[in-house]
Amino acid sequence: MIVSLTVILLCQLLGEIVTHGFGWPLPGPVLGMLFLLVALSLRDRIRTKIPEFGRALDSTGKGLLAHLSLLFIPASVGVIQRLDVLAEYGVGLGVALVVSTFVTLVVTVVAFVVVSRLTGSSMEATGEGKVRD
Repeated sequence: MIVSLTVILLCQLLGEIVTHGFGWPLPGPVLGMLFLLVALSLRDRIRTKIPEFGRALDSTGKGLLAHLSLLFIPASVGVIQRLDVLAEYGVGLGVALVVSTFVTLVVTVVAFVVVSRLTGSSMEATGEGKVRD
């Protein structure tokens, strides 16, 4: 567990270093997740000689996901500390949240339809969704 947490935190640190070093307007942890994705993809392609590492990283990830709600506490405290900003820009933030949620839903549906057409899969082809007598 220590090794897998170290890998996760090193990817986050690398993301922070790169975003601050290049001055990118991107959160470091987001870039760190991309680095972790690349590392895991390379690990699967190269077939590492340490299969226990994959299991350890998997169990650590599941443990973090099980307690994901605790990770929102610092963000919530940050929002409470900046209530003045929320009061000033609250309507704009609310509109941005609603519009971005709607756009995300539309893009997700379009992406699903395009991928299902490209792969040739549909509910009729698989027989799912039909009502049987």
